[in-house]
Amino acid sequence: MPIELPTAIAGYFMAANAHDATAMLRFFTQDAAVIDEKQERRGHVAIGTWEKETNEQYQPHAEPISVQQSGEEAVVMATVSGNFAGSPVTLRFAFRLTGDLIGRLEITVP
Repeated sequence: MPIELPTAIAGYFMAANAHDATAMLRFFTQDAAVIDEKQERRGHVAIGTWEKETNEQYQPHAEPISVQQSGEEAVVMATVSGNFAGSPVTLRFAFRLTGDLIGRLEITVP
């Protein structure tokens, strides 16, 4: 049974898995923040650079396996595979929505 994700989060995973940074940015607010590997990137330019560098280095593909949502907060657990040691791994994607867009995303190891 497929997991039902909020539109912006589903769009994020679809664009990220297509390695399309431009499409992915459409799902983020202009001043959004992404925290990955304990580093924060803020705004479309920084997030776009992060996405392009991540794609080049790891060629990741994330498959959501569960979601817990409460209001504007959604935590998605996803199996991530790619060109990195230990692939595949399960990662925690904590989203904060601002209206219909992603205002914050933090990616961590559960």
